[in-house]
Amino acid sequence: MQDEPTPTELIKAVADFLRNEITPVIKGHKAFKLRVGINALDLVTRQLTLEQGNDAAEAARLKELLDADGSLIELNRALSDKIAKGEVDLQTSGLVEHLWQTTMDKLAVDQPNYASYKRELGTK
Repeated sequence: MQDEPTPTELIKAVADFLRNEITPVIKGHKAFKLRVGINALDLVTRQLTLEQGNDAAEAARLKELLDADGSLIELNRALSDKIAKGEVDLQTSGLVEHLWQTTMDKLAVDQPNYASYKRELGTK
């Protein structure tokens, strides 16, 4: 185990420094590239923070839905195969809820500022 700061804390500190100290003095295309880099660091921070829990929850839902065991990739492939073969559809108990939660978990990492995502969070 490494001492603190954690990788997440280090990445966040770099992103915050770039956002607060460097961005205000950079102009033009370089400012755009800098914002892209900051967004990438923010995305990695969210992945490190959320992905493990989200993946575990997704795998648990898939195991229950498919009544099968396996890695997350294997379970997702099995679900895709069953959908393609018509063995599973939107009438299948739990599928809509699984797909919705998986989508929301992915948006939490990838695009947490989407207005539609925020609106949906507010309806729960």
